[in-house]
Amino acid sequence: MQAILWDNDGVLVDTEELYYRATRDGLAELGIELGVEDFVDLSLRRGASCFDLANERGIDAGLIEATRRRRNARYEELLRGGVELIEGVSSTLHALRGLARMAIVTSTRPEHFALVHERTGIREHFELVLTGADYTKFKPDPQPYLMAAERLGVAPAACLVVEDTERGLVSATRAGMRCVVIPRGLSAGGDYAGAYRVLERASELVPIVRELTGRPRPRPV
Repeated sequence: MQAILWDNDGVLVDTEELYYRATRDGLAELGIELGVEDFVDLSLRRGASCFDLANERGIDAGLIEATRRRRNARYEELLRGGVELIEGVSSTLHALRGLARMAIVTSTRPEHFALVHERTGIREHFELVLTGADYTKFKPDPQPYLMAAERLGVAPAACLVVEDTERGLVSATRAGMRCVVIPRGLSAGGDYAGAYRVLERASELVPIVRELTGRPRPRPV
């Protein structure tokens, strides 16, 4: 194993709930109630847009797009209020330094990604960041992870993916990669039967990486 490919939202930073709130409020403007279960099924499981619900009701495409833009602005407003790293992420990234190359592979918009990481201080750990502007297909399609492997110059089988959702797991496995899942919050009830491991916290990743890279913890002198 040569590279660790990290999802962003829900894995590195605690943003899934904020995105749900912004999307729920946007759809409410169109008279559509978006429950948590609907959001989880459409967005986190299937990788579909929740605004497909508006398309299905025959709502004017221009109105949908204007509402989507307001949703994005609302999400940016929530992000500017501050985003926290998920507990244990910072120390885990430090512990993994030098064990494997690392990249972030996310479907989020580049401007949202930049807002999220203005103050997290973790960008230095990653040699590559791919956002939603880099792909033509999105998770659960394998394209994002295959593109990351290609950009890094490593074989898909030499990559370990860290995800928190079913759509991310499917994307990684379709790309021929092992996938560790750390479900939390909105993704806690998913089906992760195809995962290499299902963990409770980021710190549990360190011994797995040491095992896969053949670099056990050095003995104290």
